[in-house]
Amino acid sequence: MSATDPDAPAGAPPRGSLVVLIPVYNDWEALRRLLPELDRVLASSGLPADVLVVDDGSLTDPDLGPGRYRAISRVDLLVLRRNLGHQRAIAIGLAYVADRLETCETLVVMDGDGEDDPGDVPRMLERYRAEGGTKIVFADRTRRSESIRFRVFYQIYRLIHRLLTGFDVRVGNFSVIPRRVLESLSVVSELWNHYAAAAFNSRQPHCSIPTRRARRLHGEPRMNFVRLVVHGLSAISVHSELIGVRLLVVSFALILLDLVGVTAVVVVRLTTDLAIPGWATTAVGISLVLLAQAVMLALLFSFVTLSGRQGLTFLPIRDYGYFVGRSRNVHPGEP
Repeated sequence: MSATDPDAPAGAPPRGSLVVLIPVYNDWEALRRLLPELDRVLASSGLPADVLVVDDGSLTDPDLGPGRYRAISRVDLLVLRRNLGHQRAIAIGLAYVADRLETCETLVVMDGDGEDDPGDVPRMLERYRAEGGTKIVFADRTRRSESIRFRVFYQIYRLIHRLLTGFDVRVGNFSVIPRRVLESLSVVSELWNHYAAAAFNSRQPHCSIPTRRARRLHGEPRMNFVRLVVHGLSAISVHSELIGVRLLVVSFALILLDLVGVTAVVVVRLTTDLAIPGWATTAVGISLVLLAQAVMLALLFSFVTLSGRQGLTFLPIRDYGYFVGRSRNVHPGEP
């Protein structure tokens, strides 16, 4: 990617230092409409940028139109060998930028359907500079544009996430990443499951700004109930060790409560005449069954927690190349 631009405004970052990463699966019409809008916003803010589109094994050929841009110097297409899903396409893109694009100092991650508003990019970059370029800046969704049904299920997912992990989730992929954090993320194996969750789980420095989710530029939203469940499980799985420990504590609390209950039944049976014939045996039997289940759960959660610490599976910086088919320039075009 190009490194300098003599016509850039004074104080603007050099060409190639700002890269926008956009994963796409068959959504070329939306991306074709997004790029001119992104270019307009970047040009009005004096922000030259390169764009890297990650083609997540699309079934249709990319059609981005002629493309006359002022701020976007070039658009490159990274074609994956197969469809991996949104989060894994982002993981491949992050590792590729960290490994191959040495001039990139700041990376913007956004979706290609227009729901991540290009107008928020300058605001996020302003916050990024205010933080000294040391933190990930996430877009905090204060208002969503999906259907009521989707929002209800999304709130249920947030509640389950908070109960299991102890903290809320309000951010997605839309973010600005500094180079140093990008290089750190490239060796975080959890990135394979979920980008934002991996950033939180690996304790990357971060902050957020409030944003409103825009509407798709073309077509209908693709996040249905099944995909939301898969997305939620992917995010929660990143915190498996934390969840295992929290559930282990709950299991031990149930064991303690059960033992207290058994003790109370025995004391009442032996020291008072309040007992109904046969009730003590029934109560103790039920308590012992619950105790056995709690012990089994405690053992299960212990093994789950320990298994999560048995080494690496996918290492982004090491393994991303297996999934990259080819890369090519689509704007300003190959000579």
